[in-house]
Amino acid sequence: MSSFGGFGVTWRKFAKGFFANEEIVTTEYSAGTRTGKHDQKREKAPRLHGRHVLNRYEDGMEKCIGCELCAGVCPAKCIYVRGADNDPADPTSPGERYGYVYEINFLRCIHCDLCVEACPTEAITESKLFEFSFTSREDAIYTKAELVVDAQTGRPQQLPWEDWRDGDDQFTSGWVRATAPQGDADYVGRVGWSGELGYGVRVPEQGQTVETPWSPPAAATDSHGDHAHGH
Repeated sequence: MSSFGGFGVTWRKFAKGFFANEEIVTTEYSAGTRTGKHDQKREKAPRLHGRHVLNRYEDGMEKCIGCELCAGVCPAKCIYVRGADNDPADPTSPGERYGYVYEINFLRCIHCDLCVEACPTEAITESKLFEFSFTSREDAIYTKAELVVDAQTGRPQQLPWEDWRDGDDQFTSGWVRATAPQGDADYVGRVGWSGELGYGVRVPEQGQTVETPWSPPAAATDSHGDHAHGH
């Protein structure tokens, strides 16, 4: 379509709305649907991919083991991870290693969620926060200290340049993987998502069936609690 053709579409739509007195669908930024209140945003989709968070187990230990799979699968090359060995006397994660360095460049991130799918420990998920207002490039590169959830509440860090609204931390992208329809038949219909600090075990998606919450066999637990490996 040429430039003139594009302008033609614009003017035809304008004339149709003006002369036919049809409702104009364009709303002012951040206005709720037909509310007229410009401080209320539209309801977000349950699977919306927004700003990432690094989760903790219910006992407060970090889920990230520094395996770098998220960085390897990222098509935008916006994730940088470096692992380090856990201190046996004071481990950060229940595995042998933990995420010593974790950075995401949100100027490059395309929110594809591939990092979430690649993560073997359900450490990284995406919240529904999508609005950033950076004043410098450094603010757009989130460090581990900014990504990891609060050690007491399990809630995401809320930075000054982020516009968090109620529910933005609920039902993150990991919620989609609460149950799996394939694999071992013994686990079909059972929640396979490990508990998170502040949230517990994610409920299954609408339409999925659940018999009983999944719990790891005794042999799969370790000294730090019921953390499953390879479930």
